[in-house]
Amino acid sequence: MDAEHPFSGQSPNAVDDMLDVENKRMADNLATKVTRLKSLALDIDKDAEDQNRYLDGTDSDFMSVTGLLTGSVKRFSTMTRSGRDNRKLLCYVSAGLVVVFFILYYLVSKART
Repeated sequence: MDAEHPFSGQSPNAVDDMLDVENKRMADNLATKVTRLKSLALDIDKDAEDQNRYLDGTDSDFMSVTGLLTGSVKRFSTMTRSGRDNRKLLCYVSAGLVVVFFILYYLVSKART
């Protein structure tokens, strides 16, 4: 038995042909896997771009809300630091908001039943 050649009973051309067929089959299999991986990479890229667009939109929304809240806090601080008349107005506005809150709560609870 020839230890170097695993197909010692076959002709060299037949062995080469078998190896070529096996090599082509494995190359086709590899090409299929590469195509599948490329498709997955493109899907991941598209998903990442969509998520980045969403996060950018969320960031700008948060910046808008932050600006609104900062302006409201500044106005509130200015009002509380002002004279007695503004404090009285602030008290009335706060009481009015509490009353409106309870009225809305009552209406919503009645609407559910």
